[in-house]
Amino acid sequence: MPIYLDCNATTPMEPAVAAIVRRFMETDFGNPASPIHDFGVFARAAVDHARKQIARVVDARPDEVIFTSGATESNNLAILGLIAEGERSGRRHLMTTAIEHKAVLEPFEVMARLGFEVEIVPVGPDGRFDPERIAAGLRPDTLLVSTMQVNNETGVLQPLAELGAILAGHDAWWHVDAAQGFGKDLASLGQGRMDLISLSGHKIHGPKGIGALIARKRGPSLPPLRPLMYGGGQEQGLRAGTLPVPLIAGLGEAAKLALRHHGERREKCLAIRAQAINALTALGARQNGDERHTLPHALNVSLPGIESDRAIAALKDVIAVSSTSACTSHTRTPSHVLLAMGCSPERVETSLRFSWCHLTDAVDWDRVTSILSGLRGSKGA
Repeated sequence: MPIYLDCNATTPMEPAVAAIVRRFMETDFGNPASPIHDFGVFARAAVDHARKQIARVVDARPDEVIFTSGATESNNLAILGLIAEGERSGRRHLMTTAIEHKAVLEPFEVMARLGFEVEIVPVGPDGRFDPERIAAGLRPDTLLVSTMQVNNETGVLQPLAELGAILAGHDAWWHVDAAQGFGKDLASLGQGRMDLISLSGHKIHGPKGIGALIARKRGPSLPPLRPLMYGGGQEQGLRAGTLPVPLIAGLGEAAKLALRHHGERREKCLAIRAQAINALTALGARQNGDERHTLPHALNVSLPGIESDRAIAALKDVIAVSSTSACTSHTRTPSHVLLAMGCSPERVETSLRFSWCHLTDAVDWDRVTSILSGLRGSKGA
Protein backbone atom coordinates (compact mmCIF):
# COMPACT_ATOMS: atom_id res chain seq x y z
CA MET A 1 0.00 0.00 0.00
CA PRO A 2 1.22 3.53 -0.72
CA ILE A 3 1.92 5.84 2.23
CA TYR A 4 -0.99 8.21 2.79
CA LEU A 5 0.06 11.87 2.48
CA ASP A 6 -3.33 13.53 2.01
CA CYS A 7 -4.39 14.22 5.58
CA ASN A 8 -5.70 17.68 4.71
CA ALA A 9 -8.36 15.87 2.69
CA THR A 10 -9.21 13.49 5.51
CA THR A 11 -7.33 11.87 8.37
CA PRO A 12 -7.15 8.22 9.39
CA MET A 13 -9.33 7.50 12.39
CA GLU A 14 -7.70 7.01 15.76
CA PRO A 15 -8.21 3.42 17.00
CA ALA A 16 -9.63 4.72 20.29
CA VAL A 17 -12.14 6.83 18.36
CA ALA A 18 -13.17 3.89 16.18
CA ALA A 19 -13.77 1.80 19.29
CA ILE A 20 -16.11 4.40 20.78
CA VAL A 21 -18.02 4.80 17.51
CA ARG A 22 -18.48 1.04 17.30
CA ARG A 23 -19.66 0.85 20.91
CA PHE A 24 -22.41 3.42 20.37
CA MET A 25 -23.49 1.76 17.16
CA GLU A 26 -23.65 -1.79 18.47
CA THR A 27 -24.34 -1.60 22.21
CA ASP A 28 -25.29 1.85 23.55
CA PHE A 29 -27.54 2.76 20.62
CA GLY A 30 -30.21 4.79 22.41
CA ASN A 31 -31.75 8.04 21.16
CA PRO A 32 -30.75 11.04 23.29
CA ALA A 33 -34.17 12.58 22.60
CA SER A 34 -35.77 9.68 24.49
CA PRO A 35 -34.42 9.94 28.06
CA ILE A 36 -37.32 7.88 29.38
CA HIS A 37 -35.17 4.77 29.83
CA ASP A 38 -31.53 3.95 30.45
CA PHE A 39 -30.67 3.70 26.76
CA GLY A 40 -31.80 7.25 26.09
CA VAL A 41 -30.33 8.61 29.31
CA PHE A 42 -26.93 7.15 28.53
CA ALA A 43 -27.04 8.45 24.95
CA ARG A 44 -27.84 11.96 26.17
CA ALA A 45 -25.01 11.77 28.69
CA ALA A 46 -22.61 10.77 25.89
CA VAL A 47 -23.67 13.76 23.79
CA ASP A 48 -23.28 16.13 26.74
CA HIS A 49 -19.84 14.72 27.45
CA ALA A 50 -18.77 15.23 23.85
CA ARG A 51 -19.89 18.87 23.98
CA LYS A 52 -17.58 19.42 26.93
CA GLN A 53 -14.65 17.72 25.19
CA ILE A 54 -15.07 19.87 22.06
CA ALA A 55 -15.68 23.11 23.93
CA ARG A 56 -12.53 22.62 25.98
CA VAL A 57 -10.32 22.82 22.87
CA VAL A 58 -11.35 26.44 22.20
CA ASP A 59 -12.28 27.54 25.74
CA ALA A 60 -15.99 27.68 24.93
CA ARG A 61 -19.05 26.62 26.89
CA PRO A 62 -20.64 23.22 26.20
CA ASP A 63 -24.00 24.83 25.40
CA GLU A 64 -22.27 26.81 22.65
CA VAL A 65 -21.51 23.63 20.67
CA ILE A 66 -24.06 22.95 17.92
CA PHE A 67 -23.61 19.57 16.20
CA THR A 68 -23.79 19.47 12.39
CA SER A 69 -22.78 17.06 9.64
CA GLY A 70 -19.41 18.80 9.20
CA ALA A 71 -17.70 22.10 8.52
CA THR A 72 -19.53 22.64 5.22
CA GLU A 73 -22.89 22.63 6.95
CA SER A 74 -21.48 24.69 9.82
CA ASN A 75 -20.18 27.29 7.37
CA ASN A 76 -23.53 27.46 5.63
CA LEU A 77 -25.38 27.82 8.92
CA ALA A 78 -23.01 30.55 10.12
CA ILE A 79 -23.37 32.57 6.91
CA LEU A 80 -26.84 31.89 5.51
CA GLY A 81 -28.25 31.72 9.01
CA LEU A 82 -27.68 35.48 9.32
CA ILE A 83 -29.89 36.43 6.36
CA ALA A 84 -32.88 37.33 8.49
CA GLU A 85 -30.75 39.32 10.92
CA GLY A 86 -29.20 41.28 8.07
CA GLU A 87 -32.61 42.06 6.62
CA ARG A 88 -34.00 43.01 10.01
CA SER A 89 -31.12 45.29 11.00
CA GLY A 90 -30.32 46.72 7.57
CA ARG A 91 -26.71 45.56 7.92
CA ARG A 92 -26.03 44.01 4.52
CA HIS A 93 -22.26 44.33 4.12
CA LEU A 94 -20.20 41.12 4.32
CA MET A 95 -16.44 40.52 4.17
CA THR A 96 -14.37 37.42 3.48
CA THR A 97 -11.05 36.57 1.83
CA ALA A 98 -10.04 35.29 -1.59
CA ILE A 99 -8.55 32.04 -0.24
CA GLU A 100 -11.57 30.70 1.61
CA HIS A 101 -12.91 27.21 1.00
CA LYS A 102 -15.77 26.89 -1.48
CA ALA A 103 -18.00 26.06 1.50
CA VAL A 104 -17.62 29.73 2.45
CA LEU A 105 -17.28 31.40 -0.94
CA GLU A 106 -20.38 29.77 -2.41
CA PRO A 107 -22.70 30.76 0.48
CA PHE A 108 -21.33 34.29 0.05
CA GLU A 109 -22.35 34.09 -3.61
CA VAL A 110 -25.86 33.17 -2.47
CA MET A 111 -25.87 36.19 -0.15
CA ALA A 112 -24.81 38.43 -3.03
CA ARG A 113 -27.70 37.14 -5.15
CA LEU A 114 -30.03 38.04 -2.28
CA GLY A 115 -28.85 41.64 -2.39
CA PHE A 116 -26.13 41.63 0.24
CA GLU A 117 -22.91 43.49 -0.57
CA VAL A 118 -19.98 41.06 -0.54
CA GLU A 119 -16.40 42.30 -0.28
CA ILE A 120 -13.61 39.82 -1.07
CA VAL A 121 -10.32 40.79 0.58
CA PRO A 122 -7.16 39.84 -1.39
CA VAL A 123 -4.17 38.01 0.08
CA GLY A 124 -0.43 38.43 -0.32
CA PRO A 125 2.16 36.11 -1.86
CA ASP A 126 2.69 34.67 1.62
CA GLY A 127 -0.83 33.20 1.55
CA ARG A 128 -2.20 35.40 4.34
CA PHE A 129 -4.78 38.13 4.39
CA ASP A 130 -3.82 41.56 5.73
CA PRO A 131 -5.94 42.42 8.80
CA GLU A 132 -5.52 46.10 8.00
CA ARG A 133 -7.33 45.57 4.68
CA ILE A 134 -10.28 44.24 6.64
CA ALA A 135 -10.00 47.09 9.13
CA ALA A 136 -10.11 49.59 6.27
CA GLY A 137 -13.22 47.93 4.80
CA LEU A 138 -15.28 47.70 8.00
CA ARG A 139 -18.45 49.79 7.96
CA PRO A 140 -21.25 50.47 10.44
CA ASP A 141 -23.45 48.15 8.36
CA THR A 142 -20.94 45.27 8.24
CA LEU A 143 -22.89 42.22 9.36
CA LEU A 144 -20.32 39.43 9.05
CA VAL A 145 -16.59 38.88 8.63
CA SER A 146 -15.66 35.31 7.68
CA THR A 147 -12.06 34.12 7.66
CA MET A 148 -10.39 30.72 7.81
CA GLN A 149 -7.96 29.68 10.53
CA VAL A 150 -5.61 27.61 8.38
CA ASN A 151 -5.70 27.36 4.61
CA ASN A 152 -6.56 23.88 3.38
CA GLU A 153 -4.21 24.01 0.38
CA THR A 154 -1.10 25.70 1.78
CA GLY A 155 -1.37 24.97 5.51
CA VAL A 156 -0.76 28.66 6.22
CA LEU A 157 -2.07 29.99 9.54
CA GLN A 158 -3.95 33.26 9.16
CA PRO A 159 -3.42 36.33 11.42
CA LEU A 160 -6.44 35.79 13.64
CA ALA A 161 -5.04 37.44 16.76
CA GLU A 162 -4.45 40.68 14.88
CA LEU A 163 -7.90 40.57 13.33
CA GLY A 164 -9.48 39.85 16.69
CA ALA A 165 -7.95 43.02 18.10
CA ILE A 166 -9.38 45.00 15.18
CA LEU A 167 -12.86 43.51 15.54
CA ALA A 168 -12.91 44.05 19.30
CA GLY A 169 -14.46 47.46 18.80
CA HIS A 170 -16.96 46.47 16.10
CA ASP A 171 -20.33 44.74 16.29
CA ALA A 172 -19.84 42.57 13.18
CA TRP A 173 -20.24 38.84 13.71
CA TRP A 174 -16.97 36.99 13.16
CA HIS A 175 -17.00 33.50 11.69
CA VAL A 176 -13.87 31.35 11.52
CA ASP A 177 -13.67 28.24 9.35
CA ALA A 178 -11.43 26.07 11.53
CA ALA A 179 -11.77 22.82 9.59
CA GLN A 180 -8.02 22.57 9.01
CA GLY A 181 -6.73 23.96 12.29
CA PHE A 182 -9.06 22.85 15.07
CA GLY A 183 -7.04 20.71 17.47
CA LYS A 184 -3.82 21.39 15.55
CA ASP A 185 -3.19 25.05 16.38
CA LEU A 186 -4.61 25.68 19.82
CA ALA A 187 -3.69 29.29 20.50
CA SER A 188 -5.49 31.02 17.65
CA LEU A 189 -9.01 29.77 18.46
CA GLY A 190 -9.02 30.57 22.16
CA GLN A 191 -9.88 34.26 21.91
CA GLY A 192 -13.44 35.00 22.89
CA ARG A 193 -14.02 37.56 20.12
CA MET A 194 -14.76 34.75 17.65
CA ASP A 195 -18.51 34.36 17.48
CA LEU A 196 -18.76 31.33 15.21
CA ILE A 197 -16.25 28.50 14.66
CA SER A 198 -16.74 25.64 12.18
CA LEU A 199 -15.06 22.24 12.50
CA SER A 200 -15.15 18.73 11.06
CA GLY A 201 -14.53 15.41 12.76
CA HIS A 202 -12.72 13.74 9.90
CA LYS A 203 -9.97 16.37 9.88
CA ILE A 204 -8.87 15.46 13.44
CA HIS A 205 -8.94 11.65 13.27
CA GLY A 206 -12.65 11.41 14.02
CA PRO A 207 -15.49 10.00 11.92
CA LYS A 208 -16.84 11.48 8.72
CA GLY A 209 -20.32 12.97 8.69
CA ILE A 210 -20.03 14.90 11.95
CA GLY A 211 -18.86 18.37 12.84
CA ALA A 212 -19.90 21.34 14.90
CA LEU A 213 -20.55 25.03 14.84
CA ILE A 214 -19.36 26.67 18.02
CA ALA A 215 -21.64 29.68 18.52
CA ARG A 216 -20.30 31.84 21.33
CA LYS A 217 -22.84 33.80 23.29
CA ARG A 218 -22.82 37.55 23.64
CA GLY A 219 -24.31 37.94 27.07
CA PRO A 220 -27.11 35.42 27.50
CA SER A 221 -27.86 34.91 23.80
CA LEU A 222 -26.43 32.89 20.93
CA PRO A 223 -25.69 34.71 17.65
CA PRO A 224 -28.99 35.53 15.86
CA LEU A 225 -28.92 32.56 13.48
CA ARG A 226 -31.93 31.02 11.77
CA PRO A 227 -31.88 27.26 11.04
CA LEU A 228 -31.42 25.94 7.52
CA MET A 229 -33.86 23.09 8.11
CA TYR A 230 -36.74 22.47 10.46
CA GLY A 231 -38.36 19.62 12.33
CA GLY A 232 -37.66 18.46 15.87
CA GLY A 233 -36.02 21.50 17.40
CA GLN A 234 -32.76 19.78 18.29
CA GLU A 235 -29.55 21.72 18.94
CA GLN A 236 -31.29 24.72 20.46
CA GLY A 237 -33.55 24.92 17.44
CA LEU A 238 -30.66 25.46 15.02
CA ARG A 239 -30.19 21.96 13.60
CA ALA A 240 -33.14 19.60 13.40
CA GLY A 241 -32.70 15.84 13.25
CA THR A 242 -31.92 12.88 15.47
CA LEU A 243 -28.43 13.28 16.85
CA PRO A 244 -25.92 10.69 15.54
CA VAL A 245 -24.61 9.62 18.93
CA PRO A 246 -21.85 7.29 17.63
CA LEU A 247 -20.39 10.07 15.48
CA ILE A 248 -20.76 12.69 18.20
CA ALA A 249 -19.06 10.47 20.76
CA GLY A 250 -16.27 9.83 18.26
CA LEU A 251 -15.81 13.55 17.59
CA GLY A 252 -15.66 14.22 21.31
CA GLU A 253 -12.99 11.56 21.82
CA ALA A 254 -11.01 12.91 18.85
CA ALA A 255 -11.13 16.42 20.32
CA LYS A 256 -9.97 15.12 23.70
CA LEU A 257 -7.03 13.27 22.17
CA ALA A 258 -6.07 16.26 19.99
CA LEU A 259 -5.81 18.41 23.10
CA ARG A 260 -4.08 15.80 25.23
CA HIS A 261 -1.46 14.77 22.67
CA HIS A 262 -0.97 18.07 20.88
CA GLY A 263 2.73 18.42 21.72
CA GLU A 264 3.84 14.94 20.71
CA ARG A 265 1.77 15.04 17.52
CA ARG A 266 3.40 18.33 16.60
CA GLU A 267 6.89 16.89 17.11
CA LYS A 268 6.11 13.89 14.89
CA CYS A 269 4.77 16.16 12.16
CA LEU A 270 7.78 18.45 12.36
CA ALA A 271 10.10 15.48 11.85
CA ILE A 272 8.22 14.37 8.74
CA ARG A 273 8.19 17.96 7.48
CA ALA A 274 11.98 18.23 7.77
CA GLN A 275 12.40 15.05 5.73
CA ALA A 276 9.97 16.23 3.07
CA ILE A 277 11.57 19.65 2.69
CA ASN A 278 15.04 18.13 2.51
CA ALA A 279 13.99 15.71 -0.24
CA LEU A 280 11.92 18.13 -2.32
CA THR A 281 14.41 20.99 -2.08
CA ALA A 282 16.87 18.83 -3.99
CA LEU A 283 14.37 18.89 -6.88
CA GLY A 284 14.20 22.67 -6.89
CA ALA A 285 10.81 22.78 -5.18
CA ARG A 286 9.36 26.21 -4.45
CA GLN A 287 7.15 26.39 -1.38
CA ASN A 288 3.76 28.04 -1.79
CA GLY A 289 2.99 29.93 1.40
CA ASP A 290 5.20 31.49 4.04
CA GLU A 291 7.21 28.80 5.84
CA ARG A 292 7.14 30.89 9.04
CA HIS A 293 3.36 30.59 9.26
CA THR A 294 2.81 27.10 7.86
CA LEU A 295 1.65 24.43 10.30
CA PRO A 296 3.86 21.33 10.72
CA HIS A 297 1.50 18.88 9.00
CA ALA A 298 1.28 20.39 5.51
CA LEU A 299 3.53 21.43 2.65
CA ASN A 300 2.53 22.90 -0.71
CA VAL A 301 5.28 23.07 -3.31
CA SER A 302 5.67 23.63 -7.03
CA LEU A 303 8.13 21.44 -8.90
CA PRO A 304 9.33 23.20 -12.07
CA GLY A 305 8.92 21.07 -15.17
CA ILE A 306 6.69 18.45 -13.51
CA GLU A 307 2.96 18.78 -14.01
CA SER A 308 1.04 17.85 -10.90
CA ASP A 309 -1.32 15.33 -12.51
CA ARG A 310 1.61 13.41 -14.00
CA ALA A 311 3.41 13.46 -10.66
CA ILE A 312 0.36 12.13 -8.80
CA ALA A 313 -0.07 9.30 -11.30
CA ALA A 314 3.63 8.37 -11.23
CA LEU A 315 3.73 8.33 -7.42
CA LYS A 316 0.46 6.45 -6.81
CA ASP A 317 2.15 3.18 -5.81
CA VAL A 318 4.50 4.94 -3.38
CA ILE A 319 2.55 7.81 -1.81
CA ALA A 320 -1.01 9.10 -2.00
CA VAL A 321 -0.71 12.83 -2.54
CA SER A 322 -2.99 15.53 -3.90
CA SER A 323 -2.79 18.55 -6.14
CA THR A 324 -4.17 22.01 -5.68
CA SER A 325 -5.69 21.62 -9.15
CA ALA A 326 -8.88 19.63 -9.60
CA CYS A 327 -7.95 17.33 -12.50
CA THR A 328 -10.38 14.99 -14.20
CA SER A 329 -10.60 13.45 -17.64
CA HIS A 330 -12.74 16.28 -18.94
CA THR A 331 -11.86 19.41 -16.98
CA ARG A 332 -9.05 21.15 -15.14
CA THR A 333 -9.71 23.87 -12.62
CA PRO A 334 -6.65 25.70 -11.31
CA SER A 335 -6.34 26.46 -7.61
CA HIS A 336 -8.14 29.69 -6.73
CA VAL A 337 -5.94 29.87 -3.61
CA LEU A 338 -2.62 29.87 -5.46
CA LEU A 339 -3.96 32.23 -8.11
CA ALA A 340 -5.10 34.62 -5.37
CA MET A 341 -1.54 34.51 -4.00
CA GLY A 342 -0.26 35.71 -7.36
CA CYS A 343 1.28 32.41 -8.46
CA SER A 344 1.87 32.04 -12.19
CA PRO A 345 -0.21 29.48 -14.14
CA GLU A 346 2.91 27.32 -14.56
CA ARG A 347 3.54 27.37 -10.82
CA VAL A 348 -0.07 26.44 -10.14
CA GLU A 349 -0.04 23.56 -12.62
CA THR A 350 3.10 22.08 -11.07
CA SER A 351 1.94 22.30 -7.46
CA LEU A 352 1.54 19.39 -5.08
CA ARG A 353 0.10 19.31 -1.58
CA PHE A 354 1.68 16.91 0.90
CA SER A 355 -0.07 16.52 4.26
CA TRP A 356 0.54 14.00 7.02
CA CYS A 357 -0.12 13.28 10.69
CA HIS A 358 1.25 11.47 13.72
CA LEU A 359 -0.09 8.17 12.32
CA THR A 360 1.83 8.49 9.04
CA ASP A 361 4.24 5.65 8.29
CA ALA A 362 7.83 6.24 7.17
CA VAL A 363 8.12 7.62 3.64
CA ASP A 364 10.79 6.44 1.19
CA TRP A 365 11.72 9.94 0.10
CA ASP A 366 14.62 8.67 -2.02
CA ARG A 367 12.16 6.71 -4.13
CA VAL A 368 9.81 9.69 -4.31
CA THR A 369 12.52 12.02 -5.57
CA SER A 370 13.82 9.40 -7.99
CA ILE A 371 10.37 9.04 -9.58
CA LEU A 372 9.86 12.78 -9.78
CA SER A 373 13.31 13.33 -11.26
CA GLY A 374 12.51 10.79 -13.95
CA LEU A 375 9.49 12.84 -15.04
CA ARG A 376 11.68 15.78 -15.94
CA GLY A 377 12.69 15.70 -19.56
CA SER A 378 10.36 12.78 -20.30
CA LYS A 379 7.67 13.12 -22.92
CA GLY A 380 4.92 15.48 -21.89
CA ALA A 381 6.94 17.15 -19.15
